[in-house]
Amino acid sequence: MIESPSLLLTIGAFLLLLGPLIVLHELGHYYAGRLFGVRAQTFSVGIGKELWHRIDKRGTRWRIAAIPLGGYVLFAGDADASSKPDPALEGASAEELKGTFPGAPLWQRTLIVLAGPFANLLVAAAIYFGIALSYGVPYLPPVVAEFSENSAAQQAGIQIGDRIVAIDDARIKDFTDIAPRVALYPGQQVTVTVDRAGRTLDFPVRIALYKEKDSFGNETERGLLGVAGVQGEMRSIGPVGAAGFAVSTTADGFRFIAVGLKQIVFGERSLKEMGGLPKTAKVSGEMLTLGWGVFLGFAAFVSINLAFINLLPIPTLDGGHLAFYAAEAVRRKPLGVRSQEFAFRIGMAFVIAVALFVNVNDLVTLFLK
Repeated sequence: MIESPSLLLTIGAFLLLLGPLIVLHELGHYYAGRLFGVRAQTFSVGIGKELWHRIDKRGTRWRIAAIPLGGYVLFAGDADASSKPDPALEGASAEELKGTFPGAPLWQRTLIVLAGPFANLLVAAAIYFGIALSYGVPYLPPVVAEFSENSAAQQAGIQIGDRIVAIDDARIKDFTDIAPRVALYPGQQVTVTVDRAGRTLDFPVRIALYKEKDSFGNETERGLLGVAGVQGEMRSIGPVGAAGFAVSTTADGFRFIAVGLKQIVFGERSLKEMGGLPKTAKVSGEMLTLGWGVFLGFAAFVSINLAFINLLPIPTLDGGHLAFYAAEAVRRKPLGVRSQEFAFRIGMAFVIAVALFVNVNDLVTLFLK
């Protein structure tokens, strides 16, 4: 078992991970707004007490704040950092709204909001692209070489030498394609299609639940078929192949997070599997001790998480704004300021409640451990 990193390294790795990802998210909003002529009044790196600021030629106040666990861009016409519309602008003329966020056309506001999550997805894809170019990509033929003890696949009739070609009609081209199709589905039955000496055979397999500990002692639960593959290799690829790998890996990560959240919402997985800042900090330090390549891969996955979470239709998040814009498109006029204010309060209460739950759960778990 590897010794856990020091508290100082853990904190440093966490800030190195989360700070840049949040800043890049907000820069996505900022540059989209700038593209459409929406004035940015403030761009804050961090939250809380201001430590330093500079006002640029466009009148934007660039500030560094004391708590490096957030950030925001405040556009003209926003009431606060959550981008609630300023009540003082209700009923303002088109000329008065010029250059403000509420005064931008609906499609421009939509793109400005989407630019933040898109920036996080772009960052993740860029990291995967760099990793693929630098290290190559793994190639492990999806051929069964051995079985684990009490293997679900072996019990279903799959044999050594079978080539897995599909799981529930999802094509399997590489052994690494198997885990995303089974890891989140312990106890569920899937159809595994194999090629056996030129014959195509289907096997119903009930995915086994497997508990394991990593090299730092963290225990996880996941679904397994109970098969191991043949010896693989790292293959060098060019920019085009690396781009394809980056896009597909980012999409798989987004899908993985979406399925996991759906299972939590419908009670198929425990709420305790949700992680907050303490768990993220802990894993950040552990990943950094394993090397920069591993740490960057983890950063890419966290960046996808930030994109996904911000797209949830919860007021105060980007997805909540997009929900308002969808209502505006149907009604052909914006929701009233009071309605939005009420929705923002409900959304903020929900976000705070969830944050308290996951962070307290993290602390309790780490303390007991």
